[in-house]
Amino acid sequence: QVQLVESGGGLVQPGGSLRLSCAASGSIFSRDHMGWYRRAPGKQRGWVATISRDGGTNYADSVKGRFTLSRDNAKNMVYLQMNSLKLEDTGVYYCNFVPPRVANWGQGTQVTVSS
Repeated sequence: QVQLVESGGGLVQPGGSLRLSCAASGSIFSRDHMGWYRRAPGKQRGWVATISRDGGTNYADSVKGRFTLSRDNAKNMVYLQMNSLKLEDTGVYYCNFVPPRVANWGQGTQVTVSS
């Protein structure tokens, strides 16, 4: 079973940047669509972005133009570059497949945007 481990979160001021990383174990990673999800305070977890097995990307309207998703299949890594961060980007960010698999929800990585 593939395990996913998120990292790279932290505290950043509005307008700042962070790069999240997702490390995947397992050789089937390159055949899967991957995504990032976010649980904002007091809200349910929601979809943020998808990257297909071929590298095509889709983004939620709220992050379009600010976030960039990429993957390195050789390293089994997925990255989320977050620029121009806003207060409302605060939350716990999770990496998972698209569609997500219940067994693969990890601990996530906390992103806090605050002045």
